[in-house]
Amino acid sequence: MKLFADIKQLAHPYHIINLLMSISYLLSRYMPGLCELIFPKEQCGELTMWESEVLFFMLVIIMFRTRKSGSRNMVAYISVFNMYAKVCSGLLWFTADTMYGIIYLILAIIHFLVVGEPVYEGPEKVIYFQGRELDEELARDKHCVWFITFFTAWSPACSSLAPIFAKLSAEYTLDNFKFGKIDVGRYPDAAKHYHINDSTFSLQLPTISIFREGKEVDRRPCLNAQSKFQKFYFTEDNIKAALDMNNIYMECIKVLETKKGKKEGHVKSE
Repeated sequence: MKLFADIKQLAHPYHIINLLMSISYLLSRYMPGLCELIFPKEQCGELTMWESEVLFFMLVIIMFRTRKSGSRNMVAYISVFNMYAKVCSGLLWFTADTMYGIIYLILAIIHFLVVGEPVYEGPEKVIYFQGRELDEELARDKHCVWFITFFTAWSPACSSLAPIFAKLSAEYTLDNFKFGKIDVGRYPDAAKHYHINDSTFSLQLPTISIFREGKEVDRRPCLNAQSKFQKFYFTEDNIKAALDMNNIYMECIKVLETKKGKKEGHVKSE
């Protein structure tokens, strides 16, 4: 079932065009007819040593990033591949011919602006905070438990987490159990304040933190005994288990029922 859902998502024009742009340079060098239109005939069907080294380096980076990304679904892997492969293809196009590189860059910008990555369209109850607004909310209501995702728009791992987090918010949200998100790429001051590394090679994107009584009590990924971030797979079941969501949910329900009982008792006494 999950496989069919991933395939359906990858069939979106955004991912199809992304994949074609990622392998565009290789296609142009090895596809008969197309290569002769772009390159001298003697360059078709083979890569130079430098081009091979660039591609090999790209594969190493992709393997490293997918291993560290904290996600095991097919969409996340292909998104990581496309991100680095497009950078690599752009470099190769610029090296082959500056005009080709400029055309490739323009097409990449048009693709980003016009097509757009598919987004989750199901129900969600997520509050989006800007900058340090979360501080104000935590100070205002210390009786609420907050699940906060720190993310960036450019991270494939963050994009993969988005529909999972939205689904969890729709399932678990209560008056005293709420979900929020902060784009640390857009608000670097928030990243610094909450100790989130928002660099390209960060192992903290995404990060889910739990706040109780206005203070952070847990987060994933977290540091191990060697002060290194432990790999965390952001699947729905892993998040529920690692962050004890079911027990937190039941605790919050009991608190609400207690408050309701006290309120009804007070009304009856009057």
